[in-house]
Amino acid sequence: MHPTYRKDDSWLLPGGVVEPGEHPHITCRREITEELGLDLPLSAVLAVHSFSPHHPDLQPGTPCPGEVRFVFDGGTLTPDQAEAIRLPHEELSEYAFLESRDAVQRLRPVDGQIMLAAYRSRLGNTATAHLADGRHILDVPALDRHDVHVRYRPLWDSPLNRGPVPGQLPVQQAWAWCFVPDGRVVLVADPGPRGALPMLPGGTVESTDATPEGTLHREAAEEAQLTLADPVRLGWVLDETGEVYGGVGPNARLRLAARVTAIGPAAVDPATGHPFARLLTTPTQAAALLGWGPPGARQAQLAGETARDRWCLPTARAASIEEIPAEGMRLS
Repeated sequence: MHPTYRKDDSWLLPGGVVEPGEHPHITCRREITEELGLDLPLSAVLAVHSFSPHHPDLQPGTPCPGEVRFVFDGGTLTPDQAEAIRLPHEELSEYAFLESRDAVQRLRPVDGQIMLAAYRSRLGNTATAHLADGRHILDVPALDRHDVHVRYRPLWDSPLNRGPVPGQLPVQQAWAWCFVPDGRVVLVADPGPRGALPMLPGGTVESTDATPEGTLHREAAEEAQLTLADPVRLGWVLDETGEVYGGVGPNARLRLAARVTAIGPAAVDPATGHPFARLLTTPTQAAALLGWGPPGARQAQLAGETARDRWCLPTARAASIEEIPAEGMRLS
């Protein structure tokens, strides 16, 4: 939200100051109603933050630990709820739904750090983040350690065509849901100046690759040091322009599932010159991190069903996102 009373033109998450005798979760729900016109149930406490005495955002004379902030999980708004938002314009001039990389540009630095910790706590299914002066005071979760963000693109991956790729349509890309024995999948995250964006292992089909499956084996080994078995095609996505490949025209982006039989020590990716972060997530968490929206959630479900039916792998549920250690993993 964009408040009218901040001289630095910075934005805020919905919420406000606790009244005397009021519990923080009651405050948060009341403020959401006053600011957005919505009555939302709150579930988990995603983050708790405190300031040290000399932090520049702390009001002069405030005793230590000063202001303590609680960030709650307000759930996912339905389209009707989003449409029903009404602002008190004397206090708030506008609101926006923003990707995390864009949101941190509008928030004060410490507010951005708190927001990201809370957001990643929800995505990663980790414990409540405890922060002081914008930094974790306990172990830093994997998503925070690698500054992982979500790029939301629900239409880019829609729809998944289940039949064979038409003969006249070249396959330009092969990505896979790569399953470890406990039913989780591997994501890779490529660090960048605005944070790391998660991807499925895989990549562009090269002229030296005999098949798209060969591309998958090569890219999974280069990016994440994965050894794969039994790749199976789930379907393909139509890229109508091929702009990212130099404007080659209509082409297919293949989606597969495969078993991971070995994970080696981290290594430099030859295409980028640096190692990728390697994350273990449930298929549902992977879909959220990929930012593919409802089509991605359906694809994750299909991949999980394929892993269960073909390889008798369990359904991974409610797990915390973990990083694959640099020395690799032994798989049972």
